[in-house]
Amino acid sequence: MTDIPTTMRAQWLTGHGGLDKLEYHTDVPVPKPGAGEVLIRVRACGMNNTDINTRTAWYSRSVTEGTTAEGGAKGFAGMEDGAGSWGREGIGFPRIQGADVSGEVVALGEGAPSNLMGKRVMIETWFRDWNDPTDLDKAKYYGSEVDGGYADYTIAPVTNVHTHTSAMTDVEIATFATSYITAENMLARADVKAGDTVLIPGASGGVGSALIQLCHRRGAKTIAMSGASKKDQVAALNPLAVLDREPADLSAAIKDATGLDSVSVVADVVGGKMFGPFLDVLERGGRYTCAGAIAGPIVEMDLRTFYLKDLTFTGATVIQPGLFADLVGYIERGEIKPLIAQTFALKDLRTAQEAFLAKNHIGNIVIDHSLD
Repeated sequence: MTDIPTTMRAQWLTGHGGLDKLEYHTDVPVPKPGAGEVLIRVRACGMNNTDINTRTAWYSRSVTEGTTAEGGAKGFAGMEDGAGSWGREGIGFPRIQGADVSGEVVALGEGAPSNLMGKRVMIETWFRDWNDPTDLDKAKYYGSEVDGGYADYTIAPVTNVHTHTSAMTDVEIATFATSYITAENMLARADVKAGDTVLIPGASGGVGSALIQLCHRRGAKTIAMSGASKKDQVAALNPLAVLDREPADLSAAIKDATGLDSVSVVADVVGGKMFGPFLDVLERGGRYTCAGAIAGPIVEMDLRTFYLKDLTFTGATVIQPGLFADLVGYIERGEIKPLIAQTFALKDLRTAQEAFLAKNHIGNIVIDHSLD
């Protein structure tokens, strides 16, 4: 059995607000696994928009702007302390954030299978009530409603622990859980399949770049949208075309770049002022699926576009049972690849979030626990 210390390093989120709400500690008690749980030694943990959104209480309806660098660093005016989680319910502080854990099982709680000991694992990010798994209101997000992986050790129920046989490094494995499962959930909700053409705003981000890869493994074509400085990197993922982030005429831009008059699906994590044009370029019977609003959650919509074009809208948050196991299979079979932008030490989480908010990267930023 691995020697386990009594205390560990961890980043505490002490309340909703700016980067000053993150506190680095070296004397946090190591959690003990309960019945049906395991203790995991965290080797790496990926960073995602939800880390920022939970800290700033961006999920509160009182926040109406997008996640800017300033807002993400200082917090948002009018944020509500009781509405900071994915489910718009209060969370307890201090909270250890971080959902994208790569690590190994080092201790077993009562009833946990002995064959998990020493295995490399990922953690399924939605913690369900497995006695009532279809009740979405009972689902809790790892690193939000429950403590996550910005610490040396973390606990998880065995129902959420997935072993894997991938030869990828822990830093590489830590890029997948949130971004890729969010993307896969969007595609599953929109029933994306071979023959579809999918427009992907925000294609340089973690979810956007995952969407390109996951669309391609389904046999769908993609049209990416990205800032000018990142176009070459996004193009390396082989979409049909890479458009500007905010073209003056989206329909004309698609036509000029691809010859297509419309797309069958928009997979959106951006929102903001481009929402109307996104709907305009959907074909009749097209599908719009959304799992974010980084350019702003409040949008204008012409309902006539929605009903006259027979569109289908799907929100994508809590994943379907079995979807995470599918993702692990994609990883093991080499069907998707990690995109690592930068790594930081656990003690430098504030600096890592500043880099994340600057949006100069493509892919994922990862906290590497092996760094000092």
